[in-house]
Amino acid sequence: MTLSIPDPGNPAQVASTLQLLFFMSLVGLAPSLLLMLTSFTRIIISLQFMRSAMGTQQMPPNQVLVGIALFLTLFLMGPIFTEIQENALKPYASGELSQQDAIDQGMAPLRHFMRNQVEEKDVALFIKLSGVAFTTREDIPDRVLIPAFMLGELTKGFKIGFVIYLPFIVIDMVVASVLMAMGMMMLPPAMISLPFKILLFIMSGGWSFLIESVARTFRLS
Repeated sequence: MTLSIPDPGNPAQVASTLQLLFFMSLVGLAPSLLLMLTSFTRIIISLQFMRSAMGTQQMPPNQVLVGIALFLTLFLMGPIFTEIQENALKPYASGELSQQDAIDQGMAPLRHFMRNQVEEKDVALFIKLSGVAFTTREDIPDRVLIPAFMLGELTKGFKIGFVIYLPFIVIDMVVASVLMAMGMMMLPPAMISLPFKILLFIMSGGWSFLIESVARTFRLS
């Protein structure tokens, strides 16, 4: 495929080519936007901490965890994506909205979602670094809101990871104490505690409980 900007004597064709360039750039940025502007980051961090706390090494594989996080993100963000489709993509495709208006309409639901999740201290940090000023939460500029949202998602993901680790640490400590009392100091406690951690996780409905708990940490309304 050959892509070139035509003679400026045909403004409509130039505009069409620039729109195509914009669309191709947007497609290239789609994975980054998925990471930055949605619930994906918090979910994948929580799943990775769960696997690490259980000590199962590469089980489940990274591809499985990413797939779970991706479809959970689509589930949680479904109403927002539908709103973007109805209010931005369809009107833009039919010529009812200009490119800038479509971007503004598409960002509005995402901005609302991010404002609901962002912490005041994170916003204050990036306001201090950037020197911008605003009067209400709705006026927070994207260059402040997006990094503040990402920082908050990392923090919340690590908080969830701390809570996940606690019961598994207790099992490791109990197993290590029992082995030491029995004089089996050369036997790795992790080898003995792993089956008990897996059993505890299965008996308690671990995956369902984890997914429900993580989903409830999002403020979607």
